Amino acid sequence: MNLEKVNGVYPQRTSGRIEGDFVVFLIGFRINKLWKLHKWVPVMMAMPPMLRELEANPDLGLLGHHLFVGRTSLVVQYWRSTEQLLAYAKSRDAAHLPAWRAFNKRVGTSGDVGIWHETYRVRAGDYESIYVNMPAYGLGKSGELVPATGKREDARGRLAAA
Repeated sequence: MNLEKVNGVYPQRTSGRIEGDFVVFLIGFRINKLWKLHKWVPVMMAMPPMLRELEANPDLGLLGHHLFVGRTSLVVQYWRSTEQLLAYAKSRDAAHLPAWRAFNKRVGTSGDVGIWHETYRVRAGDYESIYVNMPAYGLGKSGELVPATGKREDARGRLAAA
């Protein structure tokens, strides 16, 4: 079955697939003191340059991402490996380390802005996804979007098929 877009979305049932193991990295910040714009605006502005850097250099390991902005903001990132994620975080040549140092200098443990992250290693086949009436999204955007037919018809089958 060929996937066909209608008005920017795939109306058929689809599923996302990424070959091999991968990493889901959740990173975000929370504005604890709304009136301290001088503390949280720089934190908010630090992420887009990192994402642009990663998108421009696929060999760094980022497969895709989604950004959600609010009082608590979140970036869901899909990485090829934990090693590549950690290498980027520690690289002296990348945008992350200077941003991290600036946060510690500007905010530190003041309580004005919170930051957090969670890292999940996903073994090949230990995930499933379903999309209906959606553009390519999540695993389907970061990896490959495939028809949710046959073995992929339901969650149990998608877990077995992956």
